[in-house]
Amino acid sequence: MTGHTAVTRHSPVAEVRLTATGDSAAWTTSYLRKAGVVDVSCALVAGLLALAAYGIHYRNLTHQATAYLAFTAVLPILWSVSVAVAGGYDSRFIGVGTDEFRRVLNAAVFLTAGVAIVSYALRLEFARGYVVVALPSATIFDLVARHRLRRRLHRLRSRGACMRRVVAIGHAPAVADLVAELRRGTYHGLSVVGACLVGGTMLNEIAGVPVFGGLGSVTAAVGQFRADTVAVLACPEMNGIRLRELAWDLEKTGTDVCVAPALLDVAGPRTTIRPVAGLPLLHVDHPELDGGKKVIKEAFDRALALTGLILLAPLFAAIMLTIKFTDHGPVFFRQTRVGKNGHTFSVWKFRTMVVDAEQRKGELTARNEAAGALFKMRKDPRVTKPGIWLRRYSLDELPQLFNVLFGDMSLVGPRPALPVEAARYGDHMRRRLVVKPGMTGLWQINGRSDLPWDEAVRLDLRYVENWSFVLDLQILWKTLSAVRGGYGAY
Repeated sequence: MTGHTAVTRHSPVAEVRLTATGDSAAWTTSYLRKAGVVDVSCALVAGLLALAAYGIHYRNLTHQATAYLAFTAVLPILWSVSVAVAGGYDSRFIGVGTDEFRRVLNAAVFLTAGVAIVSYALRLEFARGYVVVALPSATIFDLVARHRLRRRLHRLRSRGACMRRVVAIGHAPAVADLVAELRRGTYHGLSVVGACLVGGTMLNEIAGVPVFGGLGSVTAAVGQFRADTVAVLACPEMNGIRLRELAWDLEKTGTDVCVAPALLDVAGPRTTIRPVAGLPLLHVDHPELDGGKKVIKEAFDRALALTGLILLAPLFAAIMLTIKFTDHGPVFFRQTRVGKNGHTFSVWKFRTMVVDAEQRKGELTARNEAAGALFKMRKDPRVTKPGIWLRRYSLDELPQLFNVLFGDMSLVGPRPALPVEAARYGDHMRRRLVVKPGMTGLWQINGRSDLPWDEAVRLDLRYVENWSFVLDLQILWKTLSAVRGGYGAY
């Protein structure tokens, strides 16, 4: 292939070594340096806040006050060391997942326990009020600051900056899927710049990514594309021996190796590695859809729905009056949807279309932009003027809080399906119906109406297979950003 000719003129190992000190290493170091500054600053502010709360200032420097001032001065160092020990500066967790934040929380627990043990052992008289203010404040400030730092990183990645360059190894369909997935989620920070395909393919490119060769060309491909990561997708040709040899070759150059097992849409919490007879077997737990966690989820849903209905009552009133005075039609729109285990219910929304919208739907069938049984148009002439901004910010969905309160829906779950849509489900798609549909879900935070039909179904199935209470909290948090930006809503 032409790529081979280009590489034989260079030393692959020399090319790869440039990567270790190239752009990826530069922005990674810069990010971690900023995270360190953030950690120190937050701890210092928290310490000063604790001093103010405890009534200590430079005009009142008693012996005891001096001790608190000294601890406040040392707190930023202790905090950053605790974060480092907890793994808070591990470059593998930059920008994605909850590991970064969990490590900050672990650092807070570690430091709190350490202060308590040292105080008890040395019989130090530390006021509980100071500690109660300082350490929780440092934790909260740091979590918020790191979240803002991450948001800035995501904005840079959306523009193509701060990305890790990846060479993907595997069969053509798997590589194409990986490329599409990473392009949809640029915040992951991975960009496939080259591919090494197995199976003797003669393709020159796959999904717009140049193909360099096969399994024997990986090291050369890394050098050619200046990659810093190799992603090995599931394929029988890449057995344990070949993977080990590849890892040895890439170890010399500092190139990261990621291996994707033959498990689609199965999250980390459901998988554990269990060594059996010297083999690292990947054990997959069944999704926990019942039991105590289900009770907690339903209690949380209903409590939050009731709270939301009470707090949003003035907004409800304003929206209802606006809709009523626009065309004097009904305020609410009800539609039959399919819920858990195939049971139907009426979903409630604020009406955003003209009263005769269903009768006029036939005239617009040829302009449908959605797949499946859905009907979507970016500029639907049936949408009223208030309906435009109600849809943009998902305010029309707020009456579904009543559906959550009555137990028909959940705050987070698969998208509620139409009966005609559910009737077309195959066996694997019916898996969406084993849990309650949600007001929001993975489909809401990954594009909303801009998502193609098959991608929305895939995200719903991923949610069902990987549900956890923490995942629900993450989706609710990200929904606020998606709704605030108004992305993909029409």
